[in-house]
Amino acid sequence: MKFDWIDRSTVGAGLSRRGFLKAGAAATGGLVLGFTLPGANRFAQAAEAKVYAPNAFLRIAPDNTVTVIVNRLEFGQGVHTALPMLIAEELDADWSQMRGELAPAGEVYKDPAFGIQITGGSGSIARGYTQYREIGARARAMLVAAAAEQWKVAPGQCTTAKGVVLGPNGQKASYGSLAEAAMKQPVPATVVLKEAKAFRYIGKPMRRIDARAKSSGRQQFGIDFKPENAVTVLVARPPVFGAKVTKFDAGAARAIKGVLEVLEVDLDRGARGVAVFATGYWPAKQGREALQAEWDAGAVEKVDSARQLDEYRKLAKAPGGAVARAADVSKLATSAHRISAVYEFPYLAHAPMEPLNCVVDLKDEACTIWAGTQSQTVDQQVAGQILGLKPEQVTINTMMAGGGFGRRAVLASDWIGDTLRVAKAWRAAGKSGPVKLVWSREDDIRGGYYRPSYVHRADLGLDANGQIIAWDHKIVGQSIMGGTIFEPMMVKNGVDGSTIEGMGEPYAVPLNLSVDGVRQNVPVLWWRSVGATHTAFVMETLIDEAAHAAKVDPVAYRKKLMGEKHARHRAALDLAVAKSGYGSKKLAKGRAWGVAVHESFGSVVAYVVEASVVDGVPKLHRAVAGVHCNQAVNPLSIEAQVQGAALMGLGMTLPGAAITLKDGVVEQQNFGDYVVARHHEMPQVEVHIVPSNDPPTGIGEPGLPPLAPAFANAVFRLTGKRLRKLPFDLATA
Repeated sequence: MKFDWIDRSTVGAGLSRRGFLKAGAAATGGLVLGFTLPGANRFAQAAEAKVYAPNAFLRIAPDNTVTVIVNRLEFGQGVHTALPMLIAEELDADWSQMRGELAPAGEVYKDPAFGIQITGGSGSIARGYTQYREIGARARAMLVAAAAEQWKVAPGQCTTAKGVVLGPNGQKASYGSLAEAAMKQPVPATVVLKEAKAFRYIGKPMRRIDARAKSSGRQQFGIDFKPENAVTVLVARPPVFGAKVTKFDAGAARAIKGVLEVLEVDLDRGARGVAVFATGYWPAKQGREALQAEWDAGAVEKVDSARQLDEYRKLAKAPGGAVARAADVSKLATSAHRISAVYEFPYLAHAPMEPLNCVVDLKDEACTIWAGTQSQTVDQQVAGQILGLKPEQVTINTMMAGGGFGRRAVLASDWIGDTLRVAKAWRAAGKSGPVKLVWSREDDIRGGYYRPSYVHRADLGLDANGQIIAWDHKIVGQSIMGGTIFEPMMVKNGVDGSTIEGMGEPYAVPLNLSVDGVRQNVPVLWWRSVGATHTAFVMETLIDEAAHAAKVDPVAYRKKLMGEKHARHRAALDLAVAKSGYGSKKLAKGRAWGVAVHESFGSVVAYVVEASVVDGVPKLHRAVAGVHCNQAVNPLSIEAQVQGAALMGLGMTLPGAAITLKDGVVEQQNFGDYVVARHHEMPQVEVHIVPSNDPPTGIGEPGLPPLAPAFANAVFRLTGKRLRKLPFDLATA
């Protein structure tokens, strides 16, 4: 199928016929549409030139099926359903005929905010809401125009319903029968979108398009995909990040039945390891174990968690650091009540259900990649650099992924980059055909790119009425954005904006905030909800502590500090309070309430939880969420995302939920020693959404940050102990 690419000269000057991507009717038997819009927020400058919105495509086939090309990665968050819902709404399509298809890497699929094709920041719906609806509306207008032309009536005399155009004299034509003629119609420069009161799909709970395939095991994920003649590869990586192999027994590995080749290879971050090529995963694993590799880590730093934590504590207490927010702290010395606290947060692994994997078919002048990646066009650029090819010579097919939580958006392309380096070594050895690199669970957990470790130091002064009159705060940890394409926008005057996001707001407090950014030989990355993973815990437990010192109800104290400027926060909190029975319901003996509210990615989530402590172990029984994410496109997906985020938030609190290093080596290997929340630990989670018709905000991540502090606040009411670190440890609190 031949495509004519978007003409950028039309962007910003109104949509034109040349601004659409079309495929010939002879090739497809249907209609294909796409469009661009200029970017409009702080990330727009990320692109080298102009920033265009991701291009969505609508394909209507003769059998009336409507396929929406989804320009994001689907890895559990539900975009494979929500984005088609937006088109179906304005198209007046029959939902039973809607399909979804993941887009490959391409210029036309770039995110309007980032200038790259990416899935992240809980922005798929927020940044695709108007775009996808306008695609549906324009396609509908062209279908109506085609029908009106055939019937020799005015378009205004026609209506649409469930995939059919209806004429004034009883005429009826399906979208499939009109698709070819619709291609010849002028593209409307403007369209009028539906008012919320006319919505048939948006705001209604819709079952996921991909649910049946996933629940029945028919869905193909990246790890399931293996082209004909592909070889499976496992890589022996150094135990210390950046180290190099010095010795290995290739003969012993080759002696394993099914092992085809053993090659020394370059790896991410300057490391060097050994790739074992085999007919399948098991012989590759056995061959790797037979290598008995030895390593040289003399030239790299060997991080030790205990030593690091001690250094972070000292830095947190020391004066100085980059100023993120300035405020007068002189009143600390004369405050009626003072709160001093040090908070500690460990490294966290993403640990998605599907470990990392990638397939590469490298040829002389082209490369094809199959991967469940969050950053397709960045990977396309990096692949070109690694292989000496132009980006347009690299094809990336987006595979369905089994989770990721940020790990599949490594802008340095460690896992895809390693597969490319392995493919180069395979070719250099005179071999041909695709290679499939698979990470074991142990590789995945020990492989780096963690949520950074942080230490916070906080000093608060309260007056005699319990009001916060001074707040001095310092954060110590690694920068996530430093060294990435987002550094120019996110790192200002030495302060990584992702490190401090969520500090202060929505409360009117005199916060003096500084940051000590440190460099460590531990690869770090965004983790679901990014900076809010730690800042929300600090903010919401300190505000709760201040409320207790003031002898004021924690809900009332928060609302007073919010003032009248934060209506969405108040609405989410009020909804959670009302639905939970807080203040009116009597709890069972041994249980206590905990409250927290936090905004991230434009959405506010408030939790009211019920918890107990049994034999010294905190137990979460119930969590009631009040959610303000503006227009709820698919309430079922919102509920699922908040429940999943709550489970991850709970997981942060469980003993063993930490990545630690000793002499540069990660100590955890699998779920036996890196704890994630399991079924029996999941509380009852109720999700309630504040009604709104405003454009939607993010939802994939906002449900995570306030869960842990709400839980910690409940534990305080039961034990009198303030939990200052994650995971929870009552014995040392």
